[in-house]
This record gives sequence, structure tokens and C-alpha cells, in this order.
Amino acid sequence: MQLEGKVALVTGGSSGIGKASALLFAQQGAKVAVNGHSEEHVNAAVAEIRAAGGVAIPAVADVSVPDEMEQAVRRIADEWGTIDVVFANAGINGVWAPLDEITAEEWDKTLDVNLKGTFLSVKYALPYLKQQGGSVIITSSVNGTRIFSNSGATAYACSKAAQVAFAKMTALELARYKIRVNVICPGWVKTDIGQSTDRRNLENVRYPVQFPDGSKIPLTNGGPGLPEQVAQLALFLASDLSNHITGTEMWIDGGESLIVG
Repeated sequence: MQLEGKVALVTGGSSGIGKASALLFAQQGAKVAVNGHSEEHVNAAVAEIRAAGGVAIPAVADVSVPDEMEQAVRRIADEWGTIDVVFANAGINGVWAPLDEITAEEWDKTLDVNLKGTFLSVKYALPYLKQQGGSVIITSSVNGTRIFSNSGATAYACSKAAQVAFAKMTALELARYKIRVNVICPGWVKTDIGQSTDRRNLENVRYPVQFPDGSKIPLTNGGPGLPEQVAQLALFLASDLSNHITGTEMWIDGGESLIVG
């Protein structure tokens, strides 16, 4: 029970990596607030956690909207008194298209959810984290940190690179409060994030590259990673086992980014 007595907020917690992590956190003793923008999906995830014997509440909010996130965090604190772990996991792929075809609104949407959403999740939880210290975990990506060959994914890659900078800046700022800030950078993981991707005219900007023969992901003979595998890394960073790690990004991609740079 690595998280016994802890209170955790998991954004984007109703599907994919977030849901797998929320389930695992609860299994390991944490009280979990499941965030998402769909009340139906959030309630379903909460029900699944409770059915497995865990403790969970819904925290429905759009992570990019300040008032909604502030109210969601306040509800968590009102319910349980504090917050020990923030897993800022919510994100979208957004529009992948040539730079001159991406609208300003499309750019803003990707940055608002991925980067501003991270900022708001941490900002509003900070007063409670400062009470006793804790762990902030941010889901970034191999894109924008190790992989730059997905032409057209400029807004997404920029948002993911910025999350790493955010983590390093805040890790130093918050260390005096015993708050750790770390980043998970997944590669190809079997989730439904692809449903939030709008790919347009990428053949016009894709640079011709021939990768070495063999599987895309060496450790899995080409198959994607699983949300549960990323959840295990999130559990380590949420637990006291990582109590001397901060300001660090960790890639979990089965060696994918060593081939596709």
C-alpha cells in the first residue's frame, strides 16, 4: 500500500493512462479524485474504483478553464482536507497539420489544454500540497522531448516541451516545501487520445526518412505500450520511493525514441 493515507488528484482520469493510474493509486491506498470534462465518463471511472474497493470522488472540470479547476480542487479539499499528489495527465493531440494551415484557435486549444491545464492543476492544488509536501507528476510525451520527426505536430510538441520546462522551473521553486515535480514522457501507448487528433495534409510537410528495419518499439516487437505500464511509473513517482527525485523527465517508450528521433 504505497499510497496509504494519501489524497491524489488525477486529471484526465476517466480514460487511458489517467484511468489506469487512478485505479492503481486507489488500489495502493490513496483516496482519488478523478478529473475529466465528461461527467458521464468521470462517474463511470469513479464507480469502477469504488467497485474494486477503492475510495474515489468525481472532479468534473475542463482543465483549461480556471474557475472550473479552482472549484474542482476546492471540492477535493473540502472532502478530504488536503491533496498530496497531483497527476497532471489531461491532454489532447489537437491538430496536426502544416504550420500555415493551423489556425490560431487550433493552436490555442492545444496549448490551453496541455500547458495551461497543467499550470492550473498545479496552481490551485499548491496551497494544499504546501501543507505537508507531496508529488506533482506531469504527462508530457516523447514528442517535443526526444522525437521531432512527426511533422505537423508542432503545437502538440511545443506544449509537451514546455511541460518539461514547467516541471524543472517549479521543481526548484517548490523544493523548499518538500514538493517534488517530475515528468513522464510516454511513447506510443494504447489509449484513445488519437480520437482527439485532427490530421490534415501531413504528406506535404513530412520529411522523407527511412528508419532502420525492424519493429517501431524494440521491447514489444512493434506493439504499443499499455496504460497500466505508465501507471506503474506514475505510482513510483507518487510514492515515497521517489522522495529524492525532482525536476526529472522519464521516458517510457520501449526504446521507440532511440529509433525514431
